[in-house]
Amino acid sequence: MNKPTKLSPDGKADAKDKRDSLLERASGAYGLDKLAPAAVPVMLDANAKKKFAPARKPAQEPAPVERRDETRTQAEPRAQAEPAMEGRRRSDAHPAVQFSGEKHPVSRELLREQGLIDPDGGASRLLEEFRIVKRQVLASARSEGTSVARRVLLCSPHPDEGKTFCALNLALAMAAERDSEVLLIDADFGKPSILSKLGLSSDTGFMDVLADPASHVEDHVIGTDIPGLWVLGAGARTGRDSEYLASERTWEVLNRLTRGTPNRMIVFDSPPALAATPASELAKHVGQALLVARADVTGQVALEDAIDLLSACPDIRLLLNDATFSPSGRKFGSYYGYGD
Repeated sequence: MNKPTKLSPDGKADAKDKRDSLLERASGAYGLDKLAPAAVPVMLDANAKKKFAPARKPAQEPAPVERRDETRTQAEPRAQAEPAMEGRRRSDAHPAVQFSGEKHPVSRELLREQGLIDPDGGASRLLEEFRIVKRQVLASARSEGTSVARRVLLCSPHPDEGKTFCALNLALAMAAERDSEVLLIDADFGKPSILSKLGLSSDTGFMDVLADPASHVEDHVIGTDIPGLWVLGAGARTGRDSEYLASERTWEVLNRLTRGTPNRMIVFDSPPALAATPASELAKHVGQALLVARADVTGQVALEDAIDLLSACPDIRLLLNDATFSPSGRKFGSYYGYGD
């Protein structure tokens, strides 16, 4: 190992170099000592003063302004114009869309047969699990405070990994919230199943609203006898699902659904991300995405590819489905006498 040596430009090192700073030694070595800032005179002469700062003429007194007395006749038209302006502002604001119409019964027996949450069945292990998921989703929506954050996408990399199962249970869990409502939209246009799993039917749905600019989305929403739960079917398939989702019409419809309704959540059941393109288009319209992975089935590479396709969504989380082992040994629901 070589010992560091202190070098000077002229090959000589004196005692003064040891005392001088690095900048001073550099100045002496490269001949910068002769450089100095230009001298600045303390005071400018009279000619320079005139050149740089000519004398200003005294400002003239402003002409007196004639004031008009505010008479009652002049004030009345102004007072009459204010309500008209307020009315114009109210007419320009879009009113919040309210869901109404007949409430259709949802078969509780059908829900139990499919292993879904029974809204009348009380506490259960499944309900407790989705309460945890629901709390995190609602907390994110409230912290963001935007209408986009209240739109949640349920997706999976491949089919048969449980995305529809999770979308239904999440919507059922959210519907139990006080003073709130949830709209479950079937956006799996290729293989819609939301309505059939609830025992409902409809000839129109989400795609019909996107394809027809004159239609109103609230006219196609189906009410249920589960308090707070509304459903919108997939509608007729067009073969141009991704193109419709990428259009400006989709923004108009979704903004209409969430405008002025801070207690309304929208849950989308989308096609698998690696099997159809609508999932990546829907990701552009939501603020949260839950990527469903089935335990011992979904691979890591598939999850990474799906996350890449859903990257337009600012908040993507992993939801593990069909897990039979818990390292902590937790068994939600057994405390209440359910789910042993």
